[in-house]
Amino acid sequence: MKIEANSKLVMIGDSITDCGRAQPIGEGLFEAHGKGYVAYVAGLLTATYPERRIRVVNMGTSGNTVRDLRARWQRDVIDLHPDWLSIMIGINDVWRQYDSPLQPEIQVDIEEYERTLDELISLSKPHLRGLVLMSPYFIEPNPADAMRATMDRYGAVVQHLARKHACIFVDTQAAFLKVLRHCHPAALAWDRVHPNTAGHMVIGQAFLNAIEFKWSGESN
Repeated sequence: MKIEANSKLVMIGDSITDCGRAQPIGEGLFEAHGKGYVAYVAGLLTATYPERRIRVVNMGTSGNTVRDLRARWQRDVIDLHPDWLSIMIGINDVWRQYDSPLQPEIQVDIEEYERTLDELISLSKPHLRGLVLMSPYFIEPNPADAMRATMDRYGAVVQHLARKHACIFVDTQAAFLKVLRHCHPAALAWDRVHPNTAGHMVIGQAFLNAIEFKWSGESN
């Protein structure tokens, strides 16, 4: 597995990452990691690789766009001194264009999205052992759906930046599409955005696959 022993992994994003995590720092007892994919990743890393003592911190904040991440980056990323960092942002950047079309001031166009995410990566990567960029997604199988098509464009930006900065890329949209061959979006998320348990497992599995997690743990 890619994440080394005694590493601190910070996972940052919006409500999909947040999922009721502890404030101000999503780490500790009593569901401090929240109830979503971060908790599943943290639990499986400890259960399968206990000897690595990997520390996971959830810094998701509900409603965030990449603009919001930039405003809190020093406090919620740089000051925490992570060894590994995972970023999943972009759903609200796209969603506000559709659910709040008359409020352009809260929308983040694709140029600002790419520019800001690129800046945050450049600020952080020199201090990290590893960086994981996760695409935003819309749990909709029809690529012609307007919001799905826009989300795909933002996801392509994340993939481009992962290549540019030699980071690990997690295609969460592709992970959901694999499952959507066999079930309706409502079976994974009531609003096609906020996942249920199965939906969060899809995200968590995609992340773990990308870091080469093995169920057998350490090789003998």
